[in-house]
Amino acid sequence: MHMRTYNIAIDGPAGAGKSTIARKAAEKLGFIYVDTGAMYRAMALYILRQGIDRADEKAVEKACGNMDISLCYEEGVQKVLLNGEDVSGLIRAEEVGRTTSAISVYRAVRQKLLELQRDLARNYDVIMDGRDIGTCVLPDAQTKIYLTASSHVRALRRLKELEEKGQMCNLEEIEQDIIERDYRDMHREIAPLKQAEDAVLVDSSHMSIEQVVDTIVKTARAAGLRGAGE
Repeated sequence: MHMRTYNIAIDGPAGAGKSTIARKAAEKLGFIYVDTGAMYRAMALYILRQGIDRADEKAVEKACGNMDISLCYEEGVQKVLLNGEDVSGLIRAEEVGRTTSAISVYRAVRQKLLELQRDLARNYDVIMDGRDIGTCVLPDAQTKIYLTASSHVRALRRLKELEEKGQMCNLEEIEQDIIERDYRDMHREIAPLKQAEDAVLVDSSHMSIEQVVDTIVKTARAAGLRGAGE
């Protein structure tokens, strides 16, 4: 008999800290963390490398057939592979982020990754984060979280991240970029960002990372999760 896997879906806007939180919660629970954003970013990197105009949906759709995106885990660390090459370190560039936001609205792009993501969730206990996990990718996830924070708090966090990498940045520009990305994500035609009806809202504006992780673990326990991390 196949034991049903346990899936936790975390959705929310850009810069809400989803991947950091999801990664830590996965460690605590012994789950596999699936960074869907990294998968989209790998596709965006391919589009950039091929010199394809991100506004050209037909060209992007055609390119989907030439790329293979997979995840592998080495000593618990997730690596993102693009056609067999580990691109984990290359996909965090700002230009890749902008391209990701533009191409993730295309049906062909979403469809390609949807199958891969659902496959992982069928075979493993996963925590998956993104924009439409609880609403579209894993509508049957046993625990759903909608993680958000004010645009100002998210911009401050992003500024700190970039400054730590030695980049000079403007807080107002970063906040404006976040507000625009929110608008795009929430108003796109396919799988817009929205809180699933059965998702628990967590506003992390005034919470530490540990507090958010604990909230997610407690929510999963309350929803019937047994086992690791107790």
